[in-house]
Amino acid sequence: MIVRNLTDPEVLETTYIAHEGAIAQMVLDRRILKEIGFLAIARLEPGKTIEAHRDPMEEIYFIYDGEGDMTVDKETRGVKNGDAIWIPTGSSHALRNTGKRELVILVVASPVF
Repeated sequence: MIVRNLTDPEVLETTYIAHEGAIAQMVLDRRILKEIGFLAIARLEPGKTIEAHRDPMEEIYFIYDGEGDMTVDKETRGVKNGDAIWIPTGSSHALRNTGKRELVILVVASPVF
């Protein structure tokens, strides 16, 4: 069994800026996982945006806390805590924090086999 906490050195050392907007960390990734690409947590300050981008894998964004506007390809919808958004492989996607507090998301990605 492997348990990772957001305060573990293995998680903190992966801190990076994700797509020009969010502060992100890899909670679990390919160093451990065999079939899932990664589990990451990202924090997006009010007014900030994760810029539109495409990834070569299927993803799920889970809104843990906060609210924003999520765009996948040409569709934009308001999202809030408790929402899960499926992003198909290769789809353009972006997220803007429209709230007054930090937007926290969990991202699960799975590579194409």
